[in-house]
Amino acid sequence: MAGGRREDRKTSRPSAHDEERTASRDFAFPKQRKEPIYDAEHVRNAIARFDQVEDVSDADRDEAWKRITTEARKYGIEVEARDWRELMKGGKAGRRS
Repeated sequence: MAGGRREDRKTSRPSAHDEERTASRDFAFPKQRKEPIYDAEHVRNAIARFDQVEDVSDADRDEAWKRITTEARKYGIEVEARDWRELMKGGKAGRRS
């Protein structure tokens, strides 16, 4: 706050309209438009929530993992897991029968 007035700060979170216009390549799962990966914060989030993504095939996960790790390298994010299967510990998708 400057001079007792609240300053507006622009966040990195896109509006609903902007998200609709986001290119499919900016998602880990482009066909489903799940897990945006257009900045470092979203890449970290995509890794953290990977095991919670539902209704995608293992082939979709393979492709998504490639996209996520490529973007992680681009933003200098260290990824400990070598494969997405290491992340499937108990999220919604990890409880598959």
